[in-house]
Amino acid sequence: MLDLFPNEKIVLDLPDAIFEYYPNFLTQEKANMIYQKLLDETPWKQDSITIYGKNHLQPRLTALYGNEGKPYSYSNIVMQPHAWNPTLMFLKNEIEEHTQLSFTTVLLNLYRDENDSNGWHSDNEKELGRNPTIASLSLGQDRVFQIKHIEKKEIKQNIILTNGSLLVMKEGSQIYYKHQLPKASSPKRSRINLTFRTII
Repeated sequence: MLDLFPNEKIVLDLPDAIFEYYPNFLTQEKANMIYQKLLDETPWKQDSITIYGKNHLQPRLTALYGNEGKPYSYSNIVMQPHAWNPTLMFLKNEIEEHTQLSFTTVLLNLYRDENDSNGWHSDNEKELGRNPTIASLSLGQDRVFQIKHIEKKEIKQNIILTNGSLLVMKEGSQIYYKHQLPKASSPKRSRINLTFRTII
């Protein structure tokens, strides 16, 4: 695990890609307030995904917001975006100002408890272009996030994503790496994850 220090950007020591972690991107007070607002006001839904030809309910709830009605597709799901609301536009502006990046879309995931998860994958859908950058904001319960190199099997990293933290996965991250949020072995409260991305 990483040792986290207040107000510090941590650059993960991983080859072929850039991962930047900000453990205290939002204050705890602001993170808690936004978490509760998103939990209560987001139109969460549970889609069915196709894995090896079989349909399964996703082990989490989701919602999509973005520009110009551009849809986002993965695992045979086509999501239509809601229009930006003030809370999400505030977060988008804060992240863009801090990272000097720009994003068109945010995918929200609600992990209700320790049984909700997201399996190994790369965010490499064609709508995102060949080498996308993803900014991932965590609110609520701390959860372990795992990264592994696709070709160099010995290279892997576990990070505890904390309330109010931001992980920016930059050049090479979706080409050379996969990531997941596994089920937890101990009881967990709910967590909201927002992944900001650009649909081209």
